[in-house]
Amino acid sequence: SMSTARGWASAVRLASGKVLVLGGYDDVGPLATAELYDPATGKFTPTGSMTAKRGHPATTLLKSGQVLVAGGKDANNSLLSSAEVYNPTTGKFTKTGSMAYTRFIFAATRLTDGRVLVTGGNENHSGITATAEVYNPTTGKFTKTGSMKAARMDHTAVLLSTGRVLILGGQAIGGAQLSSAELYDPAKGTFASTGSMSVARNRFVAVALSNGRVLVAGGSGTGGAAGASAELYNPTNGTFSPTGSMSAPRECAAAAVLSSGGVLIVGGADAGNATLSSADVFDPSIGSFEPAASMTTARHCPAAVTLTNGKVLVAGGENLPSHFKTAELYNP
Repeated sequence: SMSTARGWASAVRLASGKVLVLGGYDDVGPLATAELYDPATGKFTPTGSMTAKRGHPATTLLKSGQVLVAGGKDANNSLLSSAEVYNPTTGKFTKTGSMAYTRFIFAATRLTDGRVLVTGGNENHSGITATAEVYNPTTGKFTKTGSMKAARMDHTAVLLSTGRVLILGGQAIGGAQLSSAELYDPAKGTFASTGSMSVARNRFVAVALSNGRVLVAGGSGTGGAAGASAELYNPTNGTFSPTGSMSAPRECAAAAVLSSGGVLIVGGADAGNATLSSADVFDPSIGSFEPAASMTTARHCPAAVTLTNGKVLVAGGENLPSHFKTAELYNP
């Protein structure tokens, strides 16, 4: 088990094969603590804490092997613009440049050139925002880039094999869920509309597949109900097409790409808001899901990371009012 119970935590596999788990919420509020999972021993050990408590930060592995952590919400319920970097060699977090805007429930994506694109989220003054900015690890600074076509938070962002970034779904100003999608071009620093999903989605999973397409599955839509449906985005023609559905509706599930190229999707909550222990595996070769073994614990918003040995670490999560410190391994 982890040393601290965590829901909505961030988890990143480091170059060493260890997994950094940080932030999130316990039964009291946001956390600043972080810990490392060592697959060799099967144990978690504390590492340095962040400089601020952060609920829903965006966490990105940099090309250097360090980890960028930005934004989120602190213990005073204030939204953050600050950012910091974790150094695995020293086990410490140090402050880096701040974003131009406070951001909460936003997306961060490492670009091919090593910079990090930050998009949308909830901003203190304007609410849900369409603004975007780019972090340069060399200078440690964020600079503004073109804005998205739509203001959105709780969306997803996926780096495509073309080097562009697919931004899709989320929640719009006024609370409606979005089906629209757009592409960010790093060379131009601009966003352009692309095909829309068949349904509006919020708190869903989106994963790049080895064939270049993007799997989009589950989430809650307009009206709030979680869905079991899934679809595939084709970067060649910019369109979405239906694929097989999961065995259960899921929102706020966790996803991990398996060494086979399949995608494990675990936990979340169903349309009745019941927390799930079940899991599904998507097979890109046939375009369908098969139920996998269930977790030992039902988990809403857990963290999931594929280890170098091919197993998947699933840690933390919540089943309100409880948050979990337990973890488990999925063996494909």
